[in-house]
Amino acid sequence: MTVPGRRSSTFIRLLRSGFTDPSAAARLLESAVLASVRTDPVLLDALGATADPDLALLGLVRLAEAQQTDELPVLLDTLLSAKPLRDRLLGVLGASEALADHLARHPRDWQALVTYEAVDLHPGLADFERGLAGAHDPVTLRIAYRRCLLSIAARDVCGTIDLAETAAELADLATATLRAALRIASAAAPEDAARCRLAVIAMGKCGGNELNYVSDVDVIFVGDATKGTDEGEAVQAATRLASHLMRICSETTVEGTIWPVDANLRPEGRNGPLVRTLASHLAYYQRWAKTWEFQALLKARAVAGDPELGAQYIEAITPLVWQAAERENFVADVQKMRRRVVDNIPAAQVDRELKLGPGGLRDVEFAVQLLQLVHGRSDATLHSGTTLDALHALAAGGYVGRADAAQLHDAYRFLRAMEHRIQLYRLRRTHLVPEDENDLRRLGRSMGLRTEPVAELNKAWRRHASVVRRLHEKLFYRPLLDAVAQLAPGETRLSPRAAGQRLEALGYADPAAALRHLEALASGVSRKAAIQRTLLPVMLGWFADSADPDAGLLNFRKVSDALGRTPWYLRLLRDEGAAAENLARVLSAGRLAPDLLMRAPEAVALLGDPEGLRPRTHEALEQEVLAAVGRAEDPETAVAAARGVRRRELFRTAAADIIASYGTEDSPAETDHGALVDRIGRAVSDLTAATVGGALRAAVRSHWGETLPTRFAVIGVGRFGGHELGYGSDADVLFVHEPREGVDEQEAAKAAQAVIAEMRRLLQLPTADPPLLIDADLRPEGRSGPLVRTLASYAAYYRRWSLTWESQALLRAEPVAGDPELGARFIELIDPLRYPTDGLGENAVREIRRLKARMETERMPRGADPTLHTKLGRGGLSDVEWTVQLTQMRHAWHEPGLRTTRTREALAAAHAAGLIPAEEAQILDEAWVLATRVRNAVMLVRGRAGDTFPSEARELAAVGRYLGYAEGTVGDMLDDYRRITRRARAVVDELFYGG
Repeated sequence: MTVPGRRSSTFIRLLRSGFTDPSAAARLLESAVLASVRTDPVLLDALGATADPDLALLGLVRLAEAQQTDELPVLLDTLLSAKPLRDRLLGVLGASEALADHLARHPRDWQALVTYEAVDLHPGLADFERGLAGAHDPVTLRIAYRRCLLSIAARDVCGTIDLAETAAELADLATATLRAALRIASAAAPEDAARCRLAVIAMGKCGGNELNYVSDVDVIFVGDATKGTDEGEAVQAATRLASHLMRICSETTVEGTIWPVDANLRPEGRNGPLVRTLASHLAYYQRWAKTWEFQALLKARAVAGDPELGAQYIEAITPLVWQAAERENFVADVQKMRRRVVDNIPAAQVDRELKLGPGGLRDVEFAVQLLQLVHGRSDATLHSGTTLDALHALAAGGYVGRADAAQLHDAYRFLRAMEHRIQLYRLRRTHLVPEDENDLRRLGRSMGLRTEPVAELNKAWRRHASVVRRLHEKLFYRPLLDAVAQLAPGETRLSPRAAGQRLEALGYADPAAALRHLEALASGVSRKAAIQRTLLPVMLGWFADSADPDAGLLNFRKVSDALGRTPWYLRLLRDEGAAAENLARVLSAGRLAPDLLMRAPEAVALLGDPEGLRPRTHEALEQEVLAAVGRAEDPETAVAAARGVRRRELFRTAAADIIASYGTEDSPAETDHGALVDRIGRAVSDLTAATVGGALRAAVRSHWGETLPTRFAVIGVGRFGGHELGYGSDADVLFVHEPREGVDEQEAAKAAQAVIAEMRRLLQLPTADPPLLIDADLRPEGRSGPLVRTLASYAAYYRRWSLTWESQALLRAEPVAGDPELGARFIELIDPLRYPTDGLGENAVREIRRLKARMETERMPRGADPTLHTKLGRGGLSDVEWTVQLTQMRHAWHEPGLRTTRTREALAAAHAAGLIPAEEAQILDEAWVLATRVRNAVMLVRGRAGDTFPSEARELAAVGRYLGYAEGTVGDMLDDYRRITRRARAVVDELFYGG
């Protein structure tokens, strides 16, 4: 009978001891097997000290129930009298459900935790080999393995060994297990064992002596023939032994599995032979291996099998590892590897990923390994396969800042400890932080966080992940600044050679010049230099992400020299998170945007304003330009002001385009490329219209005051009228005038001619701003015809002489400047021509097709690749536009949606009207958008217009980066362009040429 109040006091005590379910715990304490100890306060306190008291108590009851009758008192007496055993056993039971299961199945294994001699605190490889010596098949090997694992886990959860020692012991246990598995496999096939020598090379964390509780054990197998055996037969025998070894460790038995043995890091991966001779390994590595394979070989260690053969393998591949940084493709490979890919992590899991997520373990390991590859070729102290040892060596050698290394060391240890505790619970391979509250509570308590374990754990985890995120890039660049700055006493700096190696590995083609720029920016004791030393580590990383890091750094120095004395510039970059990254992207993406910025560096302020990259409306641009022209004292000053606005707005548009195309750390790259192209075309066209309008106002005011003797309008045609101008496009226009009442026609014509000449002169004056070329060659009679006509003259010409191509050119005509009423009447005049009633006759269609075919053969530049020419090439802009325009001229008379100057809008209308099927419309649109983006990219990269991909490698790579292709994939870009435009040409052949 329960004494009144007894349950209540027990309940409260259990609650205070950390039990989450005191009622269930009280029932377990009432178990018959615990009768002799249930009231002992030592037991309750010891349970309360574990990571999960409920789990520990349940595991203890299961273990006690599994004991033989005469063995139970021994367990309980030892538990109460021997604190080391108590802490070890209950610590394991409170942290690992899987090891509690093992103890319940093998109840005598708790005795492995009894001894507490000095030698037991840090067992080595020989101790584990003795522990596994009795195993003779996969089942007994698993039992012995778990018994040894129990010992490691017990000392780990009690704090007897630290993280590095735990990881090293786990690697030693894995080594002993591989040796035991090979022994078992050899005993099962003695003939195979006699024919060959087989060496097992551990890779990854096992090779690096830093293994997890549950991890794939990565290996490479090396085989050789014994004396008198054919090499082919020996390799086959070694392959059978290796396969059996893998099965012994990996297969599931009644005692579960140990861990998968993964041989996919071998040459050619899973497609290559499982076992190779040493000569075959070397032949592969010397000829075919990729940079990541040498990175993996950093951790190679011979662990089992023939020790002489294993030593020969390590001796042979080690020089190759440390020469990897000298390989021709090393920089490109590094740049690809540095862009850590998390796309394959499910979106719901990315925030819980300890290993691959942002600020995860992979960030630290990759950064350390890459620095080892770069500097290990000249410094043997860096030749360690263990991450923390290598990090310590990097700091000692000055390759990593000491403070950064210390922070990263602490963060890495914390994250690895979390990983260990998560895996230990069920002995499952996982890197995901649990979501369940009880799991998080147990995890937090196992890490020593006892007050508010869940809240404290999340806070500490996020803090350490943030440190890794912040430092893993900084690791590369901070020492480069220290190499050119004054250091505190006792600090070690990178040598000029080491700094040059670092910069080369990050893609800088001229490391000496880069170091000079860094010295100019960051040396000294001024506040400006101090802020630069804060900014440059991340800026250098962003530059290195581009196709031309050298240009990015040089441009940054130029801008900083120009603005360094202004109070807001460095403060903007330091305090506005997006501004610095945006500037880095813009300065390293090509020549156009930096050139525009250098002419007025204060435009960098646009990059820090959330609204600063949004295109301005045509009305706002026109208002600003006309106001600036109105304030000027002479036409030259007026148009200089208008061109200054144009330069600033071109920079705004180009910067927004680059940032949207590259993406930033906080916002991904724009995926709707059509919308991006439309936005650029509209912005540049509106800007050009405002500039032309400003030049017209300035030209009129300089000679005639406020009123010209004739009404005058500028009609945009071609890409200008279609709102599709690119950065390097000329302004294609027609000029129309109409004498004012009482003005002689000849006088009006002279005034119109004069104003055009003055506009052209003003817009092409040599200044720091880019010129704007006005092209009127699409006028009636082309270059042979008058530059400007009256509205009546246009009407007479079109009535009598107009050719089909001229009607086609008018499809994209739209007023852009001057007298709006005259412009509207011009449009009213040409609408019947461009949208002919009843459409085009067959003769006109044949004429358009004949003209297009002739243009394809005559206007293609000599030597140009027709599959890569964006304007005149197969499936390029001309193909798509002529197809759309032919559709407009045939059907716009009865389909109002086709009456637009914009290509994509007309294409969409043709599909909506059922004139072009959906798939064909999508193919044409994709090709047109891609070709337009390529032209924009070429102008952004080279600073001058072009219709073909650049031939220079860096420029071609920069175009690829703008289009979303990673470093080293320009071949894919060109293949994709050819494929997309080939499909478009097939549609053009069907729709334009009639199949």
